[in-house]
Amino acid sequence: MPLPSRVEETPQFSLILGGPLYRILQRAHLAGPTLELQKRRVLLTIAVTWLPLFVLSAITGHLLSGQGLPFLRDIETHVRFLIAVPVLVIAELIVHQRTPIALKLFVERGIIAADDIPKFHDAIRAAMRVRNSLSVELVLLVLAYTAGRWVWGHNVALGTATWYASADGNSLHLTLPGYWNAFVSIPIGQFILFRWYLALGIWLWLLWRVSRLNLRLAPMHPDKAGGIGFLGETSYAFAAILFAQGAMLAAIIFSHVVYQGESLKSFKVAVVMLIGFFLLVILGPLVVFTLHLIRARRRGLGQYGTLATSYVTDFHEKWVLRGGDGEPILGTTDIQSLADLANSYAVVREMRIVPFGLQNITRLALAAAIPMSPLLLLIMPFHQLIDRLIKVIFF
Repeated sequence: MPLPSRVEETPQFSLILGGPLYRILQRAHLAGPTLELQKRRVLLTIAVTWLPLFVLSAITGHLLSGQGLPFLRDIETHVRFLIAVPVLVIAELIVHQRTPIALKLFVERGIIAADDIPKFHDAIRAAMRVRNSLSVELVLLVLAYTAGRWVWGHNVALGTATWYASADGNSLHLTLPGYWNAFVSIPIGQFILFRWYLALGIWLWLLWRVSRLNLRLAPMHPDKAGGIGFLGETSYAFAAILFAQGAMLAAIIFSHVVYQGESLKSFKVAVVMLIGFFLLVILGPLVVFTLHLIRARRRGLGQYGTLATSYVTDFHEKWVLRGGDGEPILGTTDIQSLADLANSYAVVREMRIVPFGLQNITRLALAAAIPMSPLLLLIMPFHQLIDRLIKVIFF
């Protein structure tokens, strides 16, 4: 009797565990096979981006004094290199641990038909090839030193005298620490952020390829997403990225309000739009399953609607027209079955057309918004803020 053919295991996929930078970190003993040594990478990032700025500012006299904004008072720089960039590095391990689990669930729960599993594996391998591409990371590095630096110089950098530049009319002349900031620290931070957007692009492409397969969604699944609601939970793995970007946005706004006299209210629309953009980047890839969910919901409503019609008709004939055929209605299981059927139909009717819910949106929005809460101190003193908070809590 021939032995059954062995089912091919799902390839070990990670959005982070690969690529030229990862291989360099491994050779430098800054990353293990599963992204160990995270503290070393965080400390290295700070040592290369923030520490030289501190030292060079001290040497040139820009640390505590000097013309314009001194280094130690530049909240934006400290938040960028001591909070935002390290958080982006820490997020790598979280995403590495969570996203492979989501892919395995597609197979373990039987969501992907057996005939399509080879295509599923091909999609994963294709995503891994892009992740490991040297040319792609080189493009990101070039972008960091061209477009990224241009955006920082024209839209982010303060147009006044600071520790990193002296003002001369409409132009800025970089100081010694300013050169390190502009050509080392800022590009490194942007390169790390660009790699995250590349990872999210790969995630979108992979999920899109999965959405083109024959998916077996269950309209009655209690997650109200046909059985793929786990994708909404997986999105929490990217919350640290939202936190880092929220912190950086708050720091930029703080600098423009405090040091350039701009109104905090003038940033209100920009904050809402940027948080919306951050959410779109994280949850947008999951929308590729919308057509599958719509079809599954429509199919479920039709099937369970037919079943409900048949059962309700029999129930009506037995208990209304024939009086129960002499069977006492008290304690009969027919009524409980009718209620269960109604609940089942309600589950199908309430099925979402996206694999995430309002709770997922709210939590991710909070991850981006919480770092901005200190900006409220620019509007009212801390004691007034606490006083109003207490009044809200205790009515």
